[in-house]
Amino acid sequence: MMDSHKQLFSLSCLPLLLLLLSGNMGMQLSEARLQRHEMNYYSPKTLFVFGDSYVDTGNYRINQAGSSWKNPYGETFPGKPAGRFSDGRVLTDYIAKYLGLKSPVPYKFRKVMQQHLKYGMNFAFGGTGVFDTSSKNPNMTIQIDFFKQLIKENVYTTSDLNNSVVYVSVAGNDYNFYLATNGSIEGFPAFIASVVNQTATNLLRIKSLGVRKIVVGGLQPLGCLPSSTATSSFQQCNSTSNDLVVLHNNLLNQAVTKLNQQTNKDNSTFIVLDLFDTFTSVLNHPSTNNIKDPLKPCCVGLSSQDFCGKVDENNVKQYKVCDSPKSAFFWDNLHPTQAGWEAVYKKLQKTSALHQIRY
Repeated sequence: MMDSHKQLFSLSCLPLLLLLLSGNMGMQLSEARLQRHEMNYYSPKTLFVFGDSYVDTGNYRINQAGSSWKNPYGETFPGKPAGRFSDGRVLTDYIAKYLGLKSPVPYKFRKVMQQHLKYGMNFAFGGTGVFDTSSKNPNMTIQIDFFKQLIKENVYTTSDLNNSVVYVSVAGNDYNFYLATNGSIEGFPAFIASVVNQTATNLLRIKSLGVRKIVVGGLQPLGCLPSSTATSSFQQCNSTSNDLVVLHNNLLNQAVTKLNQQTNKDNSTFIVLDLFDTFTSVLNHPSTNNIKDPLKPCCVGLSSQDFCGKVDENNVKQYKVCDSPKSAFFWDNLHPTQAGWEAVYKKLQKTSALHQIRY
């Protein structure tokens, strides 16, 4: 698909190339195009993040049930647990890098890391959704309330907001909670629609605060997470789960298209990052990214009751870690390794969606 696009592009550009080679007129056209390109280039100065454990970089409480502040989390980066649900960097670390920014400071540390506030802020809390879940952490509505309050306090100015990008992660906690509380399969499509509608409401609310570009992650293939593939000894994705994900993503794309039509003539205010196709592409071609274990998690509990990071009352590990996290896509039952996120990021770099953040 990519190769055919390149071929079409080169053929369609042939007349223009001939013209550019024909002398002064070519030079003038080239200069005009360069000026137009520079005018369209957008260099965000701040990144704001909302969502869940896929993008949480430290808001999750240290004493809370869960493992992002316990060994072996963070062993690849920064070398110790730092609140990321991975052995290292997560997606928004790479998005910040793409924008030439430092990763935004977690909301929890805003008062002790004030020198970093200029790069933006991360409001994401592991375990949360657009609605309430089993997590006691702030859902996305409350996260946006935090953001609104900081704007009210003039921590971020109109200029900061106008030169910013927002990333919103909706990685499936609402659906996990729906199933855990005996939600019916028959009612699942209607619930998916309500999650997407609430997501769209959140995106619109963020825009109303003065943000220029808002990026939302499409849902990754939940049926390929180790929590789903454990029953097949990490050999096969659950197609039923992935069919529901496709419905979510179709509705999300429709909602974002509608938002763009309603709010912005150039269709670039709201952008969807296709995590389904990028995850699937990496998992289907693992060796391209030097990944040997596409579906098997690197860090696993010793029994079905145990999990990555768990210790018993004598502080004895109830988990084991693979020899090489960089050769595994998944870190634990739900989250990618740093290597997994880097592979996804490299795939995203080849898509138009990531480029739209800058133009």
